[in-house]
Amino acid sequence: MVNLIRVVLGVLTAIYAVMFGKDYVESAKNGKLAEEQEGWVKPGIIGFIANFGDTLGIGSFAPIVAMSKFTKMKVHDKQIPGMLNVSCTIPVVTEALIFTTTIEVEPITLITMLAAAGIGSYIGAGIISKMDEKKVQLVMGIALFATAILMFLGLPWIDLMPGGGNEIGLTGVKLVIGIVGNFILGALMTAGIGLYAPCMALVYFLGMSPKVAFPIMMGSCAVLMPVASAKFIKEGQFPRKASLAITIGGVIGVFIAAFLVKSLPMDILKVLVIFVILYTSVTMLKPVLSKKQL
Repeated sequence: MVNLIRVVLGVLTAIYAVMFGKDYVESAKNGKLAEEQEGWVKPGIIGFIANFGDTLGIGSFAPIVAMSKFTKMKVHDKQIPGMLNVSCTIPVVTEALIFTTTIEVEPITLITMLAAAGIGSYIGAGIISKMDEKKVQLVMGIALFATAILMFLGLPWIDLMPGGGNEIGLTGVKLVIGIVGNFILGALMTAGIGLYAPCMALVYFLGMSPKVAFPIMMGSCAVLMPVASAKFIKEGQFPRKASLAITIGGVIGVFIAAFLVKSLPMDILKVLVIFVILYTSVTMLKPVLSKKQL
């Protein structure tokens, strides 16, 4: 069953890679790449840091948004959801291949939740790619705030998140809840709402082992992101150079985190990330809300 999942991930990623490569070459020929102001170094470093943390369970979407704003990366807000999905696809697939082979999950639970996330992402990407920039800012600002709250509630000295159980699979009503929940999270992820924190909360709430959250959340992202990214590539709503740079830096970060890092002060790091995410949320919501008040 694990091999089947790996084959599906490989096929989806190959289709995405072909689309991305073809779009990149065509953009270089018609001058679209020359119009992009952001270079390679900054997004490459951001991709490395964000996907390093992503492999450890922190998530990459919110940190990438925060770092891109802090470093004043030259990317339009409307293109950020596309950049997040397109640039993190291959790093996340790499994570999924690592964790789905090292942690046991009941096959039906894993397959149905992964499929639900993929279907949800296809629907969500079609909506988000057509939204205007102010709506994207509003959605992402709220999403970042919600992500920070979920991360805060999960801190060990707060401990208000469900603690989970020992189950490695779901049946009956719980399985239905898991499928519907992951479908919604897949749709929301295309708006830049990271799936890791809410998916981890869902897994804990349904009484599953905390370890099971890793292959489910990483596998879900690995399935949905090639699907969503294909939609964003088709719509042309993403920065090509920055996305490729984040991808390259991200893959390097994943391998270093997965195979070389043994221990980090994760709780302290999460607190820092929470403050950065909250700050970024405010910076994205402020111009939208101030204009609505006028």
